[in-house]
Amino acid sequence: LARFWMHNGFVTRDNEKMSKSLGNFFTIREILARFDAETLRFFIVRAHYRSALNYSDVHLEDARQSLKRLYTALDGVTSEPVAIDWAEPFAARFKAAMDEDFGTPEAIAVLFELASEVNRTRSGALAGLLKALGGCLGLLQQDPQSYLQSGAGVSEADITQRIAERAAAKVAKNFAEADRIRQELLAMGIVLKDSASGTSWEVAK
Repeated sequence: LARFWMHNGFVTRDNEKMSKSLGNFFTIREILARFDAETLRFFIVRAHYRSALNYSDVHLEDARQSLKRLYTALDGVTSEPVAIDWAEPFAARFKAAMDEDFGTPEAIAVLFELASEVNRTRSGALAGLLKALGGCLGLLQQDPQSYLQSGAGVSEADITQRIAERAAAKVAKNFAEADRIRQELLAMGIVLKDSASGTSWEVAK
């Protein structure tokens, strides 16, 4: 016999009930052709399981951008593996949210607050905690840079070459050429990020 029964909210599409007669249903395979699996997971868990879940491309795109913000916080920070200390303030709030009827929306909110702190401090310990807490929901387990660079429509070798050409143009004080290369890559959906340690890139999702 089942020990637990859970009633989940209905899934709607653009605020309409999904049905075969309306022809507005979709399959998971169709969603995954347009959005990665982790974005879909994030879209689902940021809503409470008993609440109605309204599917739309706009909401999926918003979920993708939100997930990107979390990965961006981890990017460039060497996260330290941690055994979660549930007495730690962020972890305690995350656990309290999950203990309160599986409150994933509140737990996700804690992840964003923690990400803000990682952005502010660049702390490897906090980055490790963010990754560990995200892992409880099946999130943030990919390499941040690989995630942010996924989906590029141009080869990594070509991007690296263009970045090198841009760096050479900057050394030669040919800033017009350097800016042209940046704009050329941006037109291909590649965003360059300059820092003291060099230039990195990510896909403009």
